[in-house]
Amino acid sequence: MTNLRLANLEIASLDVDAVVIGVVSNEPDIGLAPGAESVDRAFDGGLAGVLAGLGATGKQGEVTRLPTFGKLSAPVVVAVGLGKERDASADGGEALRRAAGAALRSLAGSASVALALPAATAEDVTAAATGALLGNYAYLTYRTGNGHKKPVGEVTLISSADAGDALNRAEVIVESVTLVRDLVNTPPSDLSPEIFAETAEQVAGATGLSIQVLDEKALVDGGYGGIVGVGQGSVNPPRLVRLAYEHAEAAHTVALVGKGITFDSGGLSLKPADSMDWMKSDMGGAAAVLGALKAIARLAPKVNVVGYLAIAENMPSGTAQRPSDVITIYGGKTVEVLNTDAEGRLVMADAIVRSGEDDPDLIVDVATLTGAQLVALGTRTAGVMANDDAVRDRVVAAAGRAGEAVWPMPLPEELRKGLDSAVADIANVSAERWGGMLTAGVFLREFVPEGVRWAHLDIAGPAFHKGEPYGYTPKGGTGAAVRTLVQIAEDIAAQGL
Repeated sequence: MTNLRLANLEIASLDVDAVVIGVVSNEPDIGLAPGAESVDRAFDGGLAGVLAGLGATGKQGEVTRLPTFGKLSAPVVVAVGLGKERDASADGGEALRRAAGAALRSLAGSASVALALPAATAEDVTAAATGALLGNYAYLTYRTGNGHKKPVGEVTLISSADAGDALNRAEVIVESVTLVRDLVNTPPSDLSPEIFAETAEQVAGATGLSIQVLDEKALVDGGYGGIVGVGQGSVNPPRLVRLAYEHAEAAHTVALVGKGITFDSGGLSLKPADSMDWMKSDMGGAAAVLGALKAIARLAPKVNVVGYLAIAENMPSGTAQRPSDVITIYGGKTVEVLNTDAEGRLVMADAIVRSGEDDPDLIVDVATLTGAQLVALGTRTAGVMANDDAVRDRVVAAAGRAGEAVWPMPLPEELRKGLDSAVADIANVSAERWGGMLTAGVFLREFVPEGVRWAHLDIAGPAFHKGEPYGYTPKGGTGAAVRTLVQIAEDIAAQGL
């Protein structure tokens, strides 16, 4: 991971490859953000005018490079847009996170960079450090040769704030998000359910989490019909992983449940080819739960957290489950499988029911569950549903503070009738095509233990970014939901339920 340090130093004499400053939009002019004062003095107070002459507008994420011509020790100044001045500190730090991320991405291949962005408080330090480290991410495992730039080696964040703890928190969160991005980006040939479970064992060993792994025989013996059914078509057998973090002073328990389909072909209800090439990301929910537990173990909030990774590979074969098969979910409820490409809800149902045995005060599940989420909310905004409006609103608020885009969605009662089955307790899909994201949430709600508060995050779009990088978000795996899950745990530790 990048070497990041916090320092209160004179920028003009720093021996780095580039100095990053912030620019705000004060239409029709631009202004320099706090932190750029000493750089501006080196340019005799005319830096804003020079940048404007180069076309800088202060628009969020815009990057403008300027040679220093010896005015600083650093050869280059990079000015990054923070948007309108009133937004720079009024969005929970998101503009600062994105600006730092965009700047670091633009400087890939540099050995050292100084960030002179607005970072006067511990909150600002956390935002700038998080954005910079996330933006500095690169997945190079399968790259050969020297044609690909490596991340920046050393970052110095300029601030006078006493923010060592804030910096540490940012590093912990980013390490966990990086783990998730790496897992999502790993080709499915190298991330079978067994290997995914082994990775979880390594994380548990390094962080002190307790862990239990159920293999295919234990899953059959235990009655986990959803996970077994989805995984039975693959030569790579399924797994259910349970991780646990405990705090001696905890008053509440949170259960996190993640969908871990290491590759989703659709099964016998086969996906078209152009919908399949990014289905290595279908384990993003389980990866997010693993990443969140890793961070929680290191941050040590006063709350108990258990995590379930429901892991399987959904493949077509002579042993695959068929449309019209009936399976029995853990706990006894039967499901008619009308579409084998609606498999995530089946593995999640098993894990949600099992999580109820931990007597949680709250269950939060996270899954790349439906294509309908992308239709409804696009590629960057996750949907949040719950069996309690107050819980849903708290999850939305936590995500906002963590810097992740989510939107509250309903669970209309009338959608339940569409899941009626002629032969089983419930069908896994509805004949009605509309409202697919909500219908999937209604299905999962059927398996939530009576009296337990529950929230569901559908991250189908946000978990994997297919377009060009922006802000601190790379192409490929994003690490979606990790920051939200950690924030939820910290909120409950601090405020209760």
